[in-house]
Amino acid sequence: MTTPSFQPWSSWEGQALIVGPGGIGAALASELGRRAPGLRVRTAGRGGGHLQLDLTDDASLARLAATAARELAPLRIVINASGLLHDGELQPEKRLSQVHRSALERSFAVNAFGPLLLAQAIEPALPKDRPVHFASLSARVGSIADNRLGGWYAYRAAKAAQNQLLRTLAIEWQRRLPQACVTMLHPGTTATELSAPFRSSVPPSGLFTPLRAASHLLDVLEGRTAASSGDFLAWDGQPVPW
Repeated sequence: MTTPSFQPWSSWEGQALIVGPGGIGAALASELGRRAPGLRVRTAGRGGGHLQLDLTDDASLARLAATAARELAPLRIVINASGLLHDGELQPEKRLSQVHRSALERSFAVNAFGPLLLAQAIEPALPKDRPVHFASLSARVGSIADNRLGGWYAYRAAKAAQNQLLRTLAIEWQRRLPQACVTMLHPGTTATELSAPFRSSVPPSGLFTPLRAASHLLDVLEGRTAASSGDFLAWDGQPVPW
């Protein structure tokens, strides 16, 4: 087997899909389109985008699978930028007494199951003879080894589960799609709706704009190949402990 080689974004051709066209997702789509003019970049999500997609709904995923097979091949880049931390009554838990089954189920549906089911839906559109990136936003708080504050039970556990699921996917694709690179990415604290209630203690120098976060993440992905598939990396390319 030949060793995968680095390919700059400017040389990529085909189709790209960004799921979750919110703050970071929209910035990723815009910046990837600028860096890789040979890619046709589309977005998908519940609240807008080129394609309607609900990662928690099997029928919606089935429609995406049909569209991907019919219209998106060869799908070279897929980045999942969706995530759920808070939503109305759903808030990160500070103590055990605040844990509810419904919150755990909602968080796992979006943050853990969603990325894997997305990979299942788009897999038939991925080429076997060319490099492919499948990346998903994780979070440093999903690191078990780095957990020193506690709390946030549902979000932490769901992101940790996503990491395991996608690590397992990377191992399978090494056999079936040997040029695919799977990456879990921690984007850093970014000025989006997801982080808005929780960033008051973050210094301005540590708070990224969506465009800055997207730029860092694309820098990380650009230098990766299938030889390192399955890694959990921060925005600066450094490994995050499992």
